[in-house]
Amino acid sequence: MCTDCGCAVTPGKVEIHSHSHAPHDHHHDHGHDRHHHGDLAHTHTLPVHEAILAKNDRLAERNRGYFLAKGLLVLNVLSSPGSGKTTLIQRTLADLGESLPAGVIVGDLATDNDAERLRETGAPVVQITTGSICHLEADMIAQAIAEIPLDKLQLLIIENVGNLVCPAAYDLGETLRVAMLSTTEGEDKPLKYPTLFKSADVIVLNKIDIAEVVGFDREVALKNIQQVAPQAQIFEVSARSGVGLEQWYGYLEEQLKQIAPELVHP
Repeated sequence: MCTDCGCAVTPGKVEIHSHSHAPHDHHHDHGHDRHHHGDLAHTHTLPVHEAILAKNDRLAERNRGYFLAKGLLVLNVLSSPGSGKTTLIQRTLADLGESLPAGVIVGDLATDNDAERLRETGAPVVQITTGSICHLEADMIAQAIAEIPLDKLQLLIIENVGNLVCPAAYDLGETLRVAMLSTTEGEDKPLKYPTLFKSADVIVLNKIDIAEVVGFDREVALKNIQQVAPQAQIFEVSARSGVGLEQWYGYLEEQLKQIAPELVHP
């Protein structure tokens, strides 16, 4: 969690900007209260961590209510770097086109490379550059959506910072939490990082087209996923080749239908 890695206790600077707007900066500070007894300084990290998450959870519920009122399906996509998040999102935007108008919020420690790739689809994209902070938080999302024309959208995709640990602790107000696992990462990721997978509504197993080449054991992977996350819907896809994406798109349309049935094309 972030009390271990330090990103939630180190003051940082977060930049939120869209393609056509000037950057908006805000400072992201988390303080620690220290109590001195004699020569010892005790840091009460657990209460502070709980306070941080409590505040985030309140803001996340506010986001969720706002998204629901707009009939918006919101995905929080989490994975390790290189698993294929950006490729899946890019392909989803390109394939669905006008049938499911979508926007994206991209979180990265540095650079806007992923955001630039996604803007090529014509979708509205907002970049959150987190600096030393290794996750997105609900207040960052609340600020970012001010740069997106939500009234014209049905789907909002949040590409979280590439990290299997810290982002799992932070609710952003999403409708669905989507965890991605690629065949190049091995079969044991759900067992090694259970917090993320236990909290996932959907698990996308990506790069199945090269599973045999990289020696990926599909049966073991599915067993591990089901052991840790029996609640999750699993999709086996190749974001590059398109294998399995029709099922993924169908699922998104069904989820949107539950939120705003009048928006889904028959």
